[in-house]
Amino acid sequence: MQHQRLLVITHQLPWLIDSNNNFILKRGHSTQFSGTNSLNLKTIHFGHNNDFSNDQKLNLFKKLNGVVVEYPDNISKGHYEGYCKSELWPLFHYVLWDNATDGILENKNYHHYCKVNQAFADAVLLHYQPGDLIWIQDYHFMLLPALLRAALPNAAIGFFLHTPFPSSEIFRCLPRRSEILKGLLGANVIGFQTYSHARHFISSCTRVIGCESSPTGVEYQGFNITIGIFPIGIDINRVETYRQSQAVQNKIKHISTLYKDKIIIIGRDSMDHIKGISQKLDAFEKFLELYPEWHNKVVLIQVSTSSNKANPNIAAKISDSIARINGNFGSLEFVPVHHYHHHLDPEEYFALMSIADVALITPLRDGMNTTSHDYVVCQKGNHGILILSEFTGTAGAMAGAILVNPWDTLGVANAIQDALTKSIEDRQIKHDQLYSYVTSHTSQFWAQSFIKELISKSSVQLQDNPTPVLDFANVHQQYTQSQRRLLLFDYDGTLTPIVKLPKDAVPPPAMLEALKVLVADPKNVVFIISGRDQDALEEWLGHIKGLGLSAEHGSFIKYPGGKWLNLAAELDMAWKVEVAEIFNYYTERTQGSFVEHKRCSITWHYRLADPSYGLFQAKECQHHLEDAILSKLPVEVMVGKKNLEVRPISMNKGEIVKRLVTARTGCDFVICAGDDRTDEDMFRVLRKSQIREDGIFTVTIGSATKMTRADSHVTEPADLIRLLQLLAGTQPCVL
Repeated sequence: MQHQRLLVITHQLPWLIDSNNNFILKRGHSTQFSGTNSLNLKTIHFGHNNDFSNDQKLNLFKKLNGVVVEYPDNISKGHYEGYCKSELWPLFHYVLWDNATDGILENKNYHHYCKVNQAFADAVLLHYQPGDLIWIQDYHFMLLPALLRAALPNAAIGFFLHTPFPSSEIFRCLPRRSEILKGLLGANVIGFQTYSHARHFISSCTRVIGCESSPTGVEYQGFNITIGIFPIGIDINRVETYRQSQAVQNKIKHISTLYKDKIIIIGRDSMDHIKGISQKLDAFEKFLELYPEWHNKVVLIQVSTSSNKANPNIAAKISDSIARINGNFGSLEFVPVHHYHHHLDPEEYFALMSIADVALITPLRDGMNTTSHDYVVCQKGNHGILILSEFTGTAGAMAGAILVNPWDTLGVANAIQDALTKSIEDRQIKHDQLYSYVTSHTSQFWAQSFIKELISKSSVQLQDNPTPVLDFANVHQQYTQSQRRLLLFDYDGTLTPIVKLPKDAVPPPAMLEALKVLVADPKNVVFIISGRDQDALEEWLGHIKGLGLSAEHGSFIKYPGGKWLNLAAELDMAWKVEVAEIFNYYTERTQGSFVEHKRCSITWHYRLADPSYGLFQAKECQHHLEDAILSKLPVEVMVGKKNLEVRPISMNKGEIVKRLVTARTGCDFVICAGDDRTDEDMFRVLRKSQIREDGIFTVTIGSATKMTRADSHVTEPADLIRLLQLLAGTQPCVL
């Protein structure tokens, strides 16, 4: 598919109106804007702004392809200041809420968050054209991917998170955790700054909503969502242009005169708790205590900008720290800490970045702190040293920086001493390493990498699905034209969703109603072929007259109107003792796991265990079984969904299907559905049967990309139930 347009969704549009009624780029938006502008795509920007007049909105769309998404101020406040800044932002930066409430305000703010996401969804749908790429930016729109996916099933949707994503232990504290994760999983590609952020997200999906996952993706509702690492950069050309400008050069001369013969350490942060300004000042104070030889020689210039939710306590604490340091180590002629609490003009900012000998960046938790990138570029000739917190998203890639733990006051103080005493050769080597990375991983590289991945993954999902979606209309047509039909269904994961406890897999009423109608049709023979034992099948389905049942993967069969037959009666089951011992060994060592004993098989379940540890133990248990049991006994290990099952090798669902197909002479229609590896035996047998090919429908439940012998797929059990209702005529279904 040819992609010609990119729809970019940001909370705020990147433009302001100046005094001459012209649109100018906002401060802080240059990195993202330069990235999207580097793509060879027509870009439409969506964002909120209630300050533009109607004429300005029209001009914005005509001149710059900007779309203003409107909603009332009270909803805007509840969305941004309420849910985004009071709930999501602190949590994503590992700051838990310190006050208990009745939840009324939080629910109201979440309602506004939903409203804003829906408003943006409506705006995108008005402008969307087939083939457009949709790129959603940051935590303001974590419900938007799912809203768009519901309306645009085949759209290419990407999401990028600019903040950190916390560990699953922290994220699970969010009351709306499931809604947020499910909202994000509507995207084809979800991008993060670092591997650790991506790993935390995948872990949350696994632990909170039970998704299957890999290090690079998550499977949800039959689709594989790609999880990628896309570290953001800066617009090198913009920084170089500023750095070399005459205005910046003049500022450099002025600052050099002001701080003549002084070594400058620069810090630039927003006035926020997580930026670590207090920790930085404590470390600088410790440095002055430990290394008095630097008194009257080194100054710390700290530039603090106001955050969106400025805390007066933080500002007061910082002022007290600065007063204490200057009082203890300063004099009439010398002030060690210079604090500027305001926004700098670009010329002042780049001049400071160019003249500083050391940059001290110590946030307690941060996304991709691009101040470090600016400093590296501005130090092209001076080779200044970068001291960087290990808790920034940048840290993993900045090999030439001195990485510090901002909580380790002594460690940061020693890092300052190390930076000031490095040789010229060491400074140049470290700067060369940093400069090579920063200039190759630019904002343009970030945008191009993400969009390339989005196009690639959406193309795979749209064009190269190995298993096509089941054509309901074709099935219905073949069904109505046939005279001798065979309908074969697995139970768990096929007619009912997978649940944590086996006893909770009760049949849905809609499924039971459709089954009763299908069984009553004299043209049909309907069988449920399950891994469940006889008692469970009898309890849930035994009341349906005329329904055939098979239990324990083909070990038992009950023909319509008949009694249970034990097909494994002559098999030696002595192997169960050894297998039970092994399963019990792992049950004792895997909290949340349990063993299910059946007459002809044994199953070890670990769905309630820790997802990562449960999977690890399952692999260990499987290897143990293969080494100790399979080599000497006629059994096999079946790897299911969060379980391992050991059964006789001669007993499987395929053997039951072979019996039924042989008995049903003249059969002209077969539909067979299942969801896991045990059901592949049924598909294999049907492929080799003598029934005409256009009369056989083998259906797997799950992702289109899963390895299967089935000819088609549906996403979830609810889809298959809708097909049963269509065939039974119990509910209208749009084909």
